[in-house]
Amino acid sequence: MSRYQVFVTPAAWKEIKNLPGRIRRRVRKAIDGFADDPRPPKSQALDVRSLACEARRLRLDRWRVVYVIVEEAVDVLAVRKRPPYDYGDLETLLSDYPSG
Repeated sequence: MSRYQVFVTPAAWKEIKNLPGRIRRRVRKAIDGFADDPRPPKSQALDVRSLACEARRLRLDRWRVVYVIVEEAVDVLAVRKRPPYDYGDLETLLSDYPSG
């Protein structure tokens, strides 16, 4: 199995830095794990038809890691708490990616 390159957007890094310590460690460990398995068991595909790549979210307790898989790379876009996060800004987060 090939390893994926993992990238974290500057906005996502800022969100990660502001997380509580225990959650920050879990999020970093999960993001590191994307290199070997970008589709871990607690992840779920997001329904985005206008996108040529695969958008997913990973659930860690009440937190969600929103990311996309593009060929052999994983781009982490956001880390949000749910609730209140409702994926309302998903189209904005994905606006930099090629459309299908």
